[in-house]
Amino acid sequence: MNLEKYISIVPNWPKEGISFKDITTLMADGEAYKYATDQIVNYAKEKQVDVVVGPEARGFIIGCPVSYSLGIGFVPVRKPNKLPREVISYEYDLEYGSNTLTMHKDAIKPGQRVLITDDLLATGGTIEATIKLVEELGGIVVGIAFLIELDGLNGMDKLQGYDVLTLLKM
Repeated sequence: MNLEKYISIVPNWPKEGISFKDITTLMADGEAYKYATDQIVNYAKEKQVDVVVGPEARGFIIGCPVSYSLGIGFVPVRKPNKLPREVISYEYDLEYGSNTLTMHKDAIKPGQRVLITDDLLATGGTIEATIKLVEELGGIVVGIAFLIELDGLNGMDKLQGYDVLTLLKM
């Protein structure tokens, strides 16, 4: 299936010069959403994943149906002050400023095989931070899956040494 025809391009959003890749049109088409999810589920089966991890919010949209299909748990990665129990955190730099992600301190057990999911790989900062959180808790990142990889932003540079699945390059 050609998933690119299900992605809407929104020019100059959220700011001038950005060409936003909108996955909500893919999600609105049951057949396309199921196809994309099934591709990631098959990848996760090959990797013998124990748990799926996804950063908010679109990582939830990708990861939750994958974990449901596999009958395994899903772990959310969120911005500060969004998770109700004790968390670990990781601060990382953005082009202009910084960001912090958090995960419950007991979310990953040492040795668990983890699949990280998100909608899109751009510069890789969010996924790199998610990897750091998983590994701090002793998890083993056995795969990372995206619907879309944006060419030219070098996000894959931050994921060297990890197995990565992208369903679509744009």
